[in-house]
Amino acid sequence: MSEAAAETEFSSEEALKIVLASLDDSKAEETLPIDISGKSPLFDHIVVTTGRSHRHVNAIADHLLRDVKTAGLGRASVEGLPACDWVLVDTGDVVVHIFRPEVREFYNIEKIWRAQEDDMKPAPANA
Repeated sequence: MSEAAAETEFSSEEALKIVLASLDDSKAEETLPIDISGKSPLFDHIVVTTGRSHRHVNAIADHLLRDVKTAGLGRASVEGLPACDWVLVDTGDVVVHIFRPEVREFYNIEKIWRAQEDDMKPAPANA
């Protein structure tokens, strides 16, 4: 049986639950899921999380990759493993950013996505 045949269809919410459970099992810190469904044609959720050190970031990413594959979400693509300062794991509907604390603080990508959320909200009506 090929890997593609073994993959199961999951909703983006189900995929997010698998990702969040894996991050929790790996003791990832300050995990923040951001729902961007309808805002990007590429994915529905971004998850930003932190590992305490290079080694912890690597372990979180490795565990996540195994859990995603075991759950049947298919092979996730990954960037940033050699340095383990900022590792990006793309599972399809969910993109996970795993940072070391100072790198997360420097890039502050959750602020960028929240600002875009605020821009998309309708302006309050004057009474």
